[in-house]
This record gives sequence, C-alpha cells and structure tokens, in this order.
Amino acid sequence: MGINLQKGQRVDLTKGKADLNRVMVGLGWDPVSKGKSGGLLGGLFGGGGSGSNVDCDASVLMLKDGHLKDGQDVVYFGKLKSKCGSVQHSGDNLTGDGDGDDEVITIDLKAVPADYDKLVFVVNIYDCIKRKQHFGMIQNAYIRVFEPNTGNELIRYNLSENYANLTTLVTGEIYRHNGEWKFGAIGDGTTDAKLGEVCNRFQ
Repeated sequence: MGINLQKGQRVDLTKGKADLNRVMVGLGWDPVSKGKSGGLLGGLFGGGGSGSNVDCDASVLMLKDGHLKDGQDVVYFGKLKSKCGSVQHSGDNLTGDGDGDDEVITIDLKAVPADYDKLVFVVNIYDCIKRKQHFGMIQNAYIRVFEPNTGNELIRYNLSENYANLTTLVTGEIYRHNGEWKFGAIGDGTTDAKLGEVCNRFQ
C-alpha cells in the first residue's frame, strides 16, 4: 500500500530499501468533462477554449546543486533519455483520455551521476496561449512512484488544488539527502507558457 502525500510533505524513498534501484514515476490527468463546463467545475475553473484536446507534457529537470546548469539536463517528449541514460521518458500523450498513467518516467537511481542532487517533475500545457487552455480544464491530476517489476505503488500525490488560469505544474521532486533518495510533494502552479520559461526558474 503506497503512501498518500499532501502538498509540502516529504518521505523517504530508498531508506531501508537497499534493493530499490529503479523506480517509475507516473503522471496522470483527465480533461474536464464537457458536460460539466456550465456546472460546478465551470464555475470553479472559469472558461477556456475547449475545442481542442488539452495536450499536457511531463518533463524532468535534472538539477545540480539545486540548479539547472545545462539545457541537456531536461528530459521531455523531444528528448526521451538523459545523456547519462539514467532517466527515460515514455513519450508524448496528446489527450490525457483513459485511465491510468498518461506519461511515465523510468529512473535508474543507482545510475544517476553523483553531481545531480534533484529531479524535478513538471507538467505543462503545450501551446497553451494559442489554444487558450489552462489547468482549470484538467482534473484528477496526480504524480505517483511505483516499482517497475511488481507495479507496487510506493507514493501517490493527488494535485487537487484549484489551478485555474495556470499553465504549468511543478508536481514533485526526487532528491538526495544523506545518501538516500527522498520524494517531495510540491504542487505549485505557474503561468509559464513554455517549458523553457519553467527551466529559467531553476537556473
């Protein structure tokens, strides 16, 4: 049974689990039902262009000393594997329809070079300005960590806040602390229109 986290909580990931070498990070979301646009959800989240699917993209920023020091240290749909090979992206999901994880990142914790101290997981809306889309048009967003061999879920964080008019979510992070890996639930939204703008925040 996995641990359900609230925003701001942090938990040990590898402490006491010497055999946990690889983890998978699943990110999921669903479009708000069109039938609800005039009801409670519409009132909470406000309007937006609902004619196109909301294309959310998950990315990983690999930080050194808490900073993004090289543009090559971003793993996303256009660059599916880190240069060290320790982080692998499953590829782009264009709609978010259906159950389960929409995009998955596999991490070989033992292979992450020692000079990287933090992996930050970001979800942004592709072409959000042109499409007039925001995270008020998304529901059931979450980030979870699970074991690749068994599928056993270790951690889940449901992003249940009102993210209306925000276009990027910094969902969570996996980071080193005293030789172990930990997970932190962040859940912060921004109005950054592109992944590059998000990256600038971590430089």
